[in-house]
This record gives sequence, C-alpha cells and structure tokens, in this order.
Amino acid sequence: MPALLDRLRLSYGQKLFLLASVPLILAAAAIAVLVAYQSRAMADREIRELERQLIETKKAELRNYVTQARNGFYFIYGVAAPDDEEAKTRVAQILAAMIYGDDGSFFVYDYDGTNLVSPRRTELIGRNWTGLTDSEGTPITDRLIEIARQGSGYHTYLWPKPSTGDEARMITFVLGFQDWQWAVGTGVWIDDIVEQVAVARAGVEQRVRRTFLYIGGITLTALLTVFLSGLVMNIRERRLADAKLKELTQRVFDAQEEERGRVARELHDGISQILVGVKYALDIARRRLATGDTRASEALERGQDNLLGAIQEVRRISRDLRPGVLDDLGLGPALKSLTEDFSARTGIETSLETVVFRNRIDQEGRIALYRIAQEALTNIERHSGASRVEMDLRGHRKGATLRVSDNGCGIDPERHKGHPGIGLRNMQERMDQLGGSLRVLSSQSGTVIEAQIPLSHLLPPEESSAQPPRARA
Repeated sequence: MPALLDRLRLSYGQKLFLLASVPLILAAAAIAVLVAYQSRAMADREIRELERQLIETKKAELRNYVTQARNGFYFIYGVAAPDDEEAKTRVAQILAAMIYGDDGSFFVYDYDGTNLVSPRRTELIGRNWTGLTDSEGTPITDRLIEIARQGSGYHTYLWPKPSTGDEARMITFVLGFQDWQWAVGTGVWIDDIVEQVAVARAGVEQRVRRTFLYIGGITLTALLTVFLSGLVMNIRERRLADAKLKELTQRVFDAQEEERGRVARELHDGISQILVGVKYALDIARRRLATGDTRASEALERGQDNLLGAIQEVRRISRDLRPGVLDDLGLGPALKSLTEDFSARTGIETSLETVVFRNRIDQEGRIALYRIAQEALTNIERHSGASRVEMDLRGHRKGATLRVSDNGCGIDPERHKGHPGIGLRNMQERMDQLGGSLRVLSSQSGTVIEAQIPLSHLLPPEESSAQPPRARA
C-alpha cells in the first residue's frame, strides 16, 4: 500500500500540469456547452426565417396564380350580371380546365358552402360542405367563405394530396367575387418546406454533435494556445459562413421576385392589353357581320394586327429571357440581334463592331457579356436620353472586352453616390464571379461601360483538322 501511494505521489511538474489542465477542461466544457447553445439558437432563428421566406414565396405564387386566373376570365365576369348563369358556367369551365403541375388546380364555393368547381376531386362538386374540417379540427369551407366575403386572404389546413393520396398541410389563397357570391381560390402543399426544415434541423444537430467531438479532441490533445486559437477561428468562420449564407439566400429570393415581377409586368402591360384589343376587335367584327355591316373586315384586320403584335411580344419576352441565338451561333450574332432589335424598338441609332477571333468564349463568359450588354441597353433606353449607341466586342492577349458607349446625359453622381443602381451592381457581380473587371466612365457627354473577362474564359482555337471552323465568339 505505501508503495502504491509512493507511485501515485505527483511531482511538482505534474501538479502544475494538473492545476492548469483541470481549469482548462472545465473551461472547454463550459465553452462547448455555450457554443452549442448559441449555434443551435442561431440556427433555429435562421431556420425559422428560411421557413417564413419560403412560405411567403409560396403565398406570392398563389396570389399570382389567382390573379392570372382572374385576368383570364375577367372579360366575362366584368360584364356579366349577378344572375347570368351562362357566364357563371363559362367561368366555371375555364377554372376547371386550369390544372397545373401534379396537384395544382382551382376550386370554387358559393357563399352557401356548395362546391362548384373541383377538377382534382370531382366527388365534391354539387355538394354542400358547410362545417367541413380537417383531421385537426381546422374549419375549411366556412373559413374560406369568411375570407372571401372579406375580399381575399390565406388559409392553412390539412388536405389530401392528389399525387399521393396522403393528407398534407396546404396553404390556400382565396378571392371573393361578391357579385356572384363566389369564393375562388387555389392552394399549394408545403410538405416540401416541412421536409427542408426537418433536414436543416437534423443538419444543425449533426453539426452540434460534431462541434462537441472537435472541442473534446482539441482539449485532450492540444495546448491551451492552440485550443483557444482553434476555437476563435471556428466561431469566427461559422459566423462569417452563416452571415454569407443568409445574405445569399436573401439575394436569391430578391432576384427571383424581381424577375417574376418583371415578367408579370410585361405580360400584363403588353400581351394582356393586346389580347384584350383582339377580343374587342373580334367582338366588333361579329356584331358587324350579324348586322351585315361591310366594315367587318376592318375590325378583323385590326384584330389580326393586334394578334401579330402579341406574337411578336411573346417572342421578345422569350428572347430576353434566354436568346437561342446565343447558344446556336455565339456571342457576336446574339449581340447583333440584340442591337438590331433595340434600334428598331427605340429608334436609337445603334452600331456593333466585332472582330472574329479564333478563340471561342466559354458558356459562362458568353452569358455574362450578353447580359451586361442587355443591361446596358436597358439603362440607356430608360435613363440616358441618348440618340446613338456604339458597341464593340473583340479579343486580345488578356482575354475579351465588351465596350458599350452612348452620347446621353451620363450618370448622375449624386443619385448613385455610394449606392449604385441594380443594373450596375449586377454587372459588377457578374464580372466578379468570372474574375473579370468592369469600368464605368460617365460625363455629361455620355457614358462608357467596359467589361473585360480574363483569358481563362477563352477556349483554345478549334483544330482545322476536325470540323470546318465557325466564326463564333
């Protein structure tokens, strides 16, 4: 026994090491608990924010669906009397045909609770569903009618999913047509959001457990300075990564909403108005034919011209979203088509100069330079008041450069001081992603935008022994 005590007797150095290690272990344990708690709390806040943003995106889509559906039959509803059964039948048929995706469709209830339209579940049609609730006891029909009476709104409840037959949570947007006493709406299931949130939470728990293991390993095997440095770096990198992820998520949502809003405005302000003109022209022609008026052909010709305008507008929107000539022929022909369309639409004299070079620009470079040219022309049309635009594309030893200049009024430095516009910011971000550079020179006599991509985005020249070379930038 004395021998065992002698063996357990610690030296001064061992006591000093133990005295330093025990507080270190306790401090490391406390730090581990604190970091895990803060990480879980921060992750929970971000997950809740992500869930809220995803649900808001779903709600915006629902509102857009119902608005588009209303615009599709408003020419019937807007002129029909409250007791016009023929008009009601036509609108119900239109809504019944509006089926989208695997599960999406529109429904209609009258204010008495009778289902009038349900293309996915036809057994509901013609029956009164007052008092209907889901498996959790949430009122469905009564609540939808109450919201419709108030104008419009959202409602969340459980409902069988047509593609699976299983009950899942759904968000519904309902709009009231007060003249007909109708509640018209559609819904989307958010089980995918629930799954994403569950996966995110599982990832958080996994990262928390991994953090415990890391901290424990570092505490047992590393010195105090190494441990503290690693902990500080870990916390700092985690915070930076979380901040960047949050910023990127918000920017993705903002970009999606901005693009959806732009397309929706173009559809509403352009194609919708033209099609309404076609409808009225055809209606006038029908009336003149019925009365034997010889001017019926004039109305038909006007409707034909309006329809041609709608076709051209659809082509323009499609080309703006993704020009096929960019993939088929290359950047040079795509820019030529872009400048010609811009000149024809705005009346601004536009010229393009390009030098055919053997090196071909890769896909990312072509898209970036095309979008920069497109954004530059849009800014010129909206803000510059220019009468002439010159565009130049050429390759050189450092890469390729696109230059767009105009003789407009220039960029107001006070207006954009410290806060560049969305267009200029998008151009800069595209160049940053490709490792390129963007220069903007502006004065009262005009503006010059110069975008340069590095040589790494130029593909090597095609071999002459392969296939005949094409002039493609």
